[in-house]
Amino acid sequence: MWDPTTYLRYGDQRSRPFHDLVARIAADRPRAVADLGCGPGTLTATLARRWPAARITGLDSSAEMIGRAAALDTPVHFTVGDVRDWRPGADDDVLVCNAVLQWVPGHEELLTRWAGELPAGAWLAFQVPGNFAAPSHRALREVARRDRWAAVLGPLLREAPVGDPADYAALLTAAGCAVDAWETTYLHLLPAPDGAAHPVLSWMEGTALRPVRAALDAAGWSDFRAELGVRLAEAYPVRQGQVYFPFRRIFVVARTGAHTEEKP
Repeated sequence: MWDPTTYLRYGDQRSRPFHDLVARIAADRPRAVADLGCGPGTLTATLARRWPAARITGLDSSAEMIGRAAALDTPVHFTVGDVRDWRPGADDDVLVCNAVLQWVPGHEELLTRWAGELPAGAWLAFQVPGNFAAPSHRALREVARRDRWAAVLGPLLREAPVGDPADYAALLTAAGCAVDAWETTYLHLLPAPDGAAHPVLSWMEGTALRPVRAALDAAGWSDFRAELGVRLAEAYPVRQGQVYFPFRRIFVVARTGAHTEEKP
């Protein structure tokens, strides 16, 4: 279960990659825009302001997230659904997928399908976290591999659920797209108030720790969280009242080419 309030603890930091991604979409007057994995909808609403004449839709698998999104004062239509089941319509000129595909095993096939089904000249833009080799995620996997939790958590945590920019560029170029791919490492300065949980732990509770929390009972979660918090405090010490948290992200903006009609 996704918790919109927990996810939005660091809303400013989480929103910056979305804006950096969308800024590279050069669509002028798209007919329809889809935001897959829209979360609580606050970022999707900015798409309606950028393209006011377009039909904007937001889709997310979490009913809790869509419930929060539906309460926004925006013309966006929000619905619950699985990104793997989404198929573009003839007028879907922009597809945005922000920090979602790392949760979808085999998403490379999904990207190839989208590139083939979107209209010619459409924009396919996505961003995924690329920090799975960072101390935060190494600590998460190390704690999860302990005997107490390995059987339950082992299948949930993958070492490398995303590719590099070159991997995605090659994939979508082969699918007939013109591709712009890059990576950025943001340095998030997270406040660390006295007596509060370590800020990287709080950050991870909104995303990477969600499946862990769902898989453990209350006592197991409390113990897991405490042990991970100790490791994170060692990896990311508090300095000047804050933690310096580097976070790598991978961006791809692709434009589809002319699709060859199938011969009978």
